[in-house]
Amino acid sequence: MSNIDKRAQKELYAKVEQQAHSLRGNPREYQVVTGLCPVNVIEMHAQKILALLDELEAKDKRIAELEAKLETADKLQDSAFRHGLQHGFSLGQTDNQAGFEECLSAYGTRGKDNG
Repeated sequence: MSNIDKRAQKELYAKVEQQAHSLRGNPREYQVVTGLCPVNVIEMHAQKILALLDELEAKDKRIAELEAKLETADKLQDSAFRHGLQHGFSLGQTDNQAGFEECLSAYGTRGKDNG
């Protein structure tokens, strides 16, 4: 769903977290690397970003599942409508095969326009 390359972002921030963790005991070295930003802040932000990327990935997966269910439900509704319409014509409520075909055709056109 989203255009973010989550795998690349996860790899990047895992490296940032690892590098920040390795610099924890060398204040002068992390000042050069981080521009005076405390290592624990970098580490914390990297962990938060990784958690947000995981959450985004889970949301994208859930959206895909819901879209698949919606498509299935729409197909079932179409099938039920056609089945009911066919039985209505078959039970003698009307004896008009051309009308039945016209209804199905109109419904099929409407269904395509709506989604």
